[in-house]
Amino acid sequence: KLADDFSKATVVEINSETDFVAQNEGFQNLVKESAQEVFNNQPADVAAFMASDFGADFTEQVIKIGEKIEMRRFATLEADATTALNGYIHSNNRIAVIVTAKCDSEKTAQGMRDIMKQVAMHASAMKPTTLSYKDFDADYVASETVGRIEVIKKENEELARLKKPLKNVPQYISMSQLTDEVLAQAEADIKESLKAQNKPEKIWDKIIPGSIARFISDNTTLDKEQALLDQNYVLDEKKTVAQAVSAAAKALGGTAEITAFVRLEVGEGIEKVEDDFAAEVASQMA
Repeated sequence: KLADDFSKATVVEINSETDFVAQNEGFQNLVKESAQEVFNNQPADVAAFMASDFGADFTEQVIKIGEKIEMRRFATLEADATTALNGYIHSNNRIAVIVTAKCDSEKTAQGMRDIMKQVAMHASAMKPTTLSYKDFDADYVASETVGRIEVIKKENEELARLKKPLKNVPQYISMSQLTDEVLAQAEADIKESLKAQNKPEKIWDKIIPGSIARFISDNTTLDKEQALLDQNYVLDEKKTVAQAVSAAAKALGGTAEITAFVRLEVGEGIEKVEDDFAAEVASQMA
């Protein structure tokens, strides 16, 4: 649900047991009405939603439909006059994204609404889990670093067996790990490499910035996969999402910075109960 004046947007996830019911008009109306209820009254959580008068009506409609249906989660973002807000619902109605960006002026905010929709579409496809690499927990980054390096090493063993080029094994995976000391060491290593290649020192300043940029790119794979601002923008892969938004605002004569996003995908994070193979065969033979 998106306000006509782009001041507020709400997304909800309501789960049914079957796709058949999900296509049912009664179910679809229930989803629309529920989104409107959350949009209007902003309950604190699902428990508060279900404890409301509308929650009682929700339960009655579920009984009429005759299948287990539950409100799983919802979220709302709001925007003031200098905040650009927009959203996107994928054609399958299973993915919804809303995004806000703080701008320097009301004029810029209005001009950035279309860009916000494009960013929402980007998030729909690229599945970011957080806004920035700054949001990552240090323990999570450390664990992911070990795991990702091991995966690449295993892949390289197979590539070596096939006599194919090996993948670069990164030292790091997030900008949160690239301290001033790490970047200084990377620059020193680059200079040492240029010296070993007998590259004239007078051209080093033309080579080093690109080499540092490649080092950062090679060592921030987690950010590019999971942090919205740090992902390569699908409409211009030479820029990150943050850079693309900044450039779009600059073209309007202002500034803008994404401040929040919500991405809901139906069923995301729910483990499906899988029958064992024998049961699967038996069910097919029944």
